[in-house]
Amino acid sequence: MTVSRRDFLSSGLVGVASGVIVPPILAKGVFAAGVDGIHNDRVLVVVQLAGGNDGLNTVVPYADPAYATARPTVGVRPETVLHIDSNVGLNPALKNLKSLYDGGSVAIVQGVGYDNPTYSHFENLYVWEYADPKRAQTDGWLGQMLGSQLDSQGHPLAGCALGEVSTPPELRASNAIVSVIQSIDAYTVRGGGGRQATAPALYRSTPGIYGTLFDQALSTAEYGMKTLSLGATTYKPAAQYTVAGTAPAANTLGSAMQLTAQMIVTEPSVKICHVVLGGFDTHQAESARQSALLSELDAALSAFMQDIAAHGQADRVVLMTWSEFGRRIAENGSQGTDHGAAAPLFIIGKPVKGGLYGEQPSLTSTIDGGNLKYTVDFRSVYQTLIRDWLQGDPQSVLGASYPELPVIKQA
Repeated sequence: MTVSRRDFLSSGLVGVASGVIVPPILAKGVFAAGVDGIHNDRVLVVVQLAGGNDGLNTVVPYADPAYATARPTVGVRPETVLHIDSNVGLNPALKNLKSLYDGGSVAIVQGVGYDNPTYSHFENLYVWEYADPKRAQTDGWLGQMLGSQLDSQGHPLAGCALGEVSTPPELRASNAIVSVIQSIDAYTVRGGGGRQATAPALYRSTPGIYGTLFDQALSTAEYGMKTLSLGATTYKPAAQYTVAGTAPAANTLGSAMQLTAQMIVTEPSVKICHVVLGGFDTHQAESARQSALLSELDAALSAFMQDIAAHGQADRVVLMTWSEFGRRIAENGSQGTDHGAAAPLFIIGKPVKGGLYGEQPSLTSTIDGGNLKYTVDFRSVYQTLIRDWLQGDPQSVLGASYPELPVIKQA
């Protein structure tokens, strides 16, 4: 059966629900194999806790009587908290993360937020994704870094969204190439091997500007598919990525983090990996829902750290978590919490100088009738990771300078 160019155009080049290469218009020249044009060998992994994770039940101010008063039902009981010091501790679901903290490889940044916060998911996502509380920026902060500073050749796997189905806004930029990979098996030309074999003859015979675009997209996709396929045969996970009692397919974060480890171990051009765990909008029945999500996060992140260490890659990798906002101090009438403001985040890795950073916000001196005042601007975290970890220029991305946090070990 013959397949026309129209057939390809109508169905798309790369797999539907699994992965897609997003090249910029008139993309850079065909990338060089290997690591030509890559700024350095350092990797930043960004894990988004989508929905607004409750920071007060993640890093728990168990010794503050105002905490128990505000949360008689959903508050974490003091005797179950994994104590960090005499004031705060981790949710009991984060046992592996606590071990990593005790080993000195977890920095907890408290009270992260910004002035005049918004409590809309969409608006606050925009703020964090584009590093812009005014919501005027059009390029994501990670995309800006990737396209202008980290990858001058346009490697297809330098920036990856793993276990996802679309390009995260923070990776979108006019000069960035990003690969979206839901799974290795599904990352292929639609229609299987027949279409994949036929595609070069169809696309590369297209003249003019569209031919250039097709050629670039096809070369990028072919390289990505080949690299992923080869990596799958050479990489063997050195850790268990599933939560106890669950099947591997049920743990989507574990699958995404295992794929992230594979990318880092097998592809030297990888610079930024993005992964999402959703479900944190806990307006109802928060205790059980958040506990399950934090258990999944704990298992996946600890397995990932174990895996990359076993493969000799731990010195190259720093991981950051973020969520669009925290939750209000007081619980609501549905045994949950509503949209809030400041919250803690984690920075994890062997190159990290572990400990507590920032200041736990007051539970009694609040804003907007019951929300936490931030103590660390989120752009301070971004600047620290851009300058001290990725060795880039934060001013060109953030448009201003912010106080840095001493969370990265100096060589």
